[in-house]
Amino acid sequence: MKFKYVIPTIEYKDKAIDYIKEFIEYKSDINGSGGLDRYLDNYEGWLEYREESRNHPITDTRVPGEEYFMVNEDDEIIGMCNIRFALNDKLKKLGGHIGYSIRPTKRGNGYNKINLYLALKECDKHGINVVFMDADLNNPASWKTMEALGGVRVKEWYDDERYKTTIVDYNINVKESLEKYKEEYEKYLIKGMVI
Repeated sequence: MKFKYVIPTIEYKDKAIDYIKEFIEYKSDINGSGGLDRYLDNYEGWLEYREESRNHPITDTRVPGEEYFMVNEDDEIIGMCNIRFALNDKLKKLGGHIGYSIRPTKRGNGYNKINLYLALKECDKHGINVVFMDADLNNPASWKTMEALGGVRVKEWYDDERYKTTIVDYNINVKESLEKYKEEYEKYLIKGMVI
C-alpha cells in the first residue's frame, strides 16, 4: 500500500466524518485531527477554521498550522496529521509540532511511521529543523514511532495539570531523519505528495 498527504477539501467530507466516527466507535482517543471531532455537524466550518489557521499569528492559544489527510491509492483516509509551523509557550511544553493518528482498523501495520515520515517532509518544506513531539508514556505505539524515525527522548515528566500522566518529550532532527530513512519510506509514497 502507498500513501500521500492531501489537504482537506469539501470532496473529503463523507470520508473525513467516517474517519472520526471510527474513533468514536472504537472508543479511541482522537489525536492529530485539528479539532475535526468538534465539527462533525459542520465540516464546512472546520474547513474554514483550517483555512484561517494556516497563517494565524502566534498567540497564547493559537499558532499557524496545516491539517493533512494521509490517503492510500484508493483515496481512503488512513491517517491524519496536524503540523504546527511555530510553537507558543503552551505547545513548547505540551503538544509540540506534530499530532498524528491512524484509524483504529488500520493500526498495527506500521502506517504511522509513514505518516510521521510524510510529516517530516512537510516540516522540512516549512523550515522546521528540529521537531518537538511528545506522547503519553502509556502510549508506546506513539513514542516508538518517534524513535523509529530518529526521535531522541529529551525529557520524561509528570503532567499534573491536564492529563495527570507521565509525558515523554522527543526531538527529531528533520534533515537527518529524512536522509537516514529515505530508502526505507520513500517506496511507500505515492508520487505527487500534497495536493
